[in-house]
Amino acid sequence: MNKENYSRLPVMSGKRVLSTSNSSESSNSDNQPVQKKMKRVVSDPKIRQAVSVIGNKKPPPPIRAVATKMIRPTGAATVAAGPSRALQKPSTMSVPKAVSTAAVGGSRRPAWDLKGKVSDMEGKISNYQSKVKTVAQENESLKESLARSREKVEGMSAELQEVYTKLRRYEEELADLAVVREQLASVSSVKASLEGNLHRLTEEHKVVLGLRQSLESELHNVQTQFSLQGSSLSDCRASLNEAKDRVTSLEGTVARQLDEIHCGEMERRRLHNTIQELKGNIRVFCRVRPLQTYGQIDHIQLPAHDNKALTLAKTEESHTGRPGDTQKCYNFSFDRVFGPCTSQKDVFEEISLLVQSALDGYNVCCFAYGQTGSGKTFTMEGEDRDDMHGVIPRSVRKIFRAAEALSEQGWQYTFTASFVEIYNETLRDLLYTGKSSKRPEYEIRKSANNEVTVSNLTYQRVCSEDEVCNLIALANQNRSTARTNMNDHSSRSHSVFQLDIEGVNSGRDVKCKSSLCLVDLAGSERVQKSQSQGDRFKEMTAINGSLTNLGIVIAALANKENFIPYRNSKLTYLLQSCLGGNSKTLMFVNISPEIESFPETLNSLRFASKVNDCVIGTASANRK
Repeated sequence: MNKENYSRLPVMSGKRVLSTSNSSESSNSDNQPVQKKMKRVVSDPKIRQAVSVIGNKKPPPPIRAVATKMIRPTGAATVAAGPSRALQKPSTMSVPKAVSTAAVGGSRRPAWDLKGKVSDMEGKISNYQSKVKTVAQENESLKESLARSREKVEGMSAELQEVYTKLRRYEEELADLAVVREQLASVSSVKASLEGNLHRLTEEHKVVLGLRQSLESELHNVQTQFSLQGSSLSDCRASLNEAKDRVTSLEGTVARQLDEIHCGEMERRRLHNTIQELKGNIRVFCRVRPLQTYGQIDHIQLPAHDNKALTLAKTEESHTGRPGDTQKCYNFSFDRVFGPCTSQKDVFEEISLLVQSALDGYNVCCFAYGQTGSGKTFTMEGEDRDDMHGVIPRSVRKIFRAAEALSEQGWQYTFTASFVEIYNETLRDLLYTGKSSKRPEYEIRKSANNEVTVSNLTYQRVCSEDEVCNLIALANQNRSTARTNMNDHSSRSHSVFQLDIEGVNSGRDVKCKSSLCLVDLAGSERVQKSQSQGDRFKEMTAINGSLTNLGIVIAALANKENFIPYRNSKLTYLLQSCLGGNSKTLMFVNISPEIESFPETLNSLRFASKVNDCVIGTASANRK
């Protein structure tokens, strides 16, 4: 409410005092109409509300601050409070002193002065009526003020609601601004990092510009050189065309030369085979072991001018009464005779061409025969020193080196090795690494294309010479040996090393398959000479039986018999493909130089002569 509105209200000073008479009747009669009017005024709810608003100074919560500011400065509470208290407490109101004095004349009227009392009462009534009118006017003005206050309150409530709405919106904007502030902080950090990167990139750009300038200068130089070399490029192109034409002609020449090389290789194989056939498909070499003690060999004579002859001489006592002893000579002739001083290298050179035949597709067999201690194992295997290597390691080395050389002509070879032992007419796998109690049974079988194989035997694929040497070392550990009177470490079995060879020339569509069989036979001697007993006697019986059957098979081949008894022993059955038919066979007969071994030496030479006289059919290559 404005101050102007409050100033228009009537101001009542002091308390209203009503005079009371001594008689209860007059007081009751005088006060009764006033109390009824006061009740009607106070009973109005609008007046109650205005009175409560102005008198108590406690407006409702929404307009508390506004009512306080509008009412306090004007002093309206004092003006409005007077009538309200007069209305609420009519019994305490007293007539003003001026009116009371005028009515009674300064003293109380006596009881009999009823007319004075009536006039006093009428004065009081007129006074109260004027007061009632004044209160009514005040009430109307308060109602108007209350209406205006309500309108202002409603307006201020709406404004307050709008303020609340704006406040919420400002709070939301403040939250958004907080998020924006965080984003601004992150953007600032990113900006700082980007500025750092920009600075770094600027430095790099400067460096790149420097490099660009240097490269541009180099490019200019290169362009200058390129322009200078442009003329030479045309010359190079012309020479390149000429070179291409030359290469084309050379490629044709190379193709023709490859054809010629292939034809030459096939012709070499044919001529090589012809030479081997001229030498004999079964050849016998004799090798004399050196003396183990210093001395001279008198009973074995090797002619200096003939390396194929050997004479065995022995002095015998005369049994016809002739004076003096007689000397009996036994002359033998073989394909080659090696004396005691011949090295391992010289021995292998004589059979290297035969080993080459195995790579050309022919079956080749080489075995050593002789009595115990005559040097068979040394001839076939040799010792660990390179210059002491025997036939087997040297043959393997030649095979792998020749295969590597032929690979330039398009040949690809695969090799499979096996090592079997024949002990007491029983086959044993020398490459077996399992438990001896779990050894399988081995059986010789012959396929439809006459290939001889052994069931359950270890066939090891090999790719180098070292792998084969490791297999040979393993086989030597597993081979059966024993001590006899003829040798401290005698081989009591036949060992057969076989290398299966398969060659393929894809460019020429040619295939070949062959096998190289290298055999170290057990020592042969008479039972009386070796004095074998027990197990050694059984071993000796089996060895001599297999060697006897070998002689029978060779004799049957020499006599061109229809039936060849290969199955009489495991040795001849296993070597069936190497002894006859499509094969090339070489036998080393090893003899001991001691005079005590003369009978065994003579028997070995006689057996070798029978083999040397044997002639078998012409061998052919296994080609597809």
